[in-house]
Amino acid sequence: MQLIRCTKKLQKEMGLKQPDLCDEDPCLSYLGPWHANLVHIDRRKCVLFVNDKTLFNFIAPDVSRETIRDLDRLFISYMSCILTAEGIAEADRARILSEYEEIGFANTNSKSVLGSMNELAFHYKYNILEAGGVHSPAVPGIIRQLNRMPMRAIKEVFPIEALRVMFQTAKT
Repeated sequence: MQLIRCTKKLQKEMGLKQPDLCDEDPCLSYLGPWHANLVHIDRRKCVLFVNDKTLFNFIAPDVSRETIRDLDRLFISYMSCILTAEGIAEADRARILSEYEEIGFANTNSKSVLGSMNELAFHYKYNILEAGGVHSPAVPGIIRQLNRMPMRAIKEVFPIEALRVMFQTAKT
């Protein structure tokens, strides 16, 4: 099982209580756990996902409470699309997605990832509003752009490059 570590704000929106959260450690894997947070952009609910190891990230804009409560499906659906858009090889995509066949939810546990997530949330809000809002066709390009922003927490490497190095995929 892999974990999505949710902020308190996201846990509340999902209707999760303490007994619903996992206490066990995630399985050893390539990408491992993610952190997720509920972000409001122009009064619309969005969920920001950030990988703990690579800081690879994406946002699911304008999602309903019902969709948020089915966070594991939302995560898999968006991650599959984002990896495809990034040109990640099919074999690597399958390997990544197979890690998340079973997902549990847990509390956040990394101030470093939360700090990076807050920085990314700021950039997503600014860029999405500048592009016209959460329904802008520019959102996929913004996701791509923010995965090509050097992140201090991973020694100023781009998140997409950290992901590619992990899977030794060719640059596109």
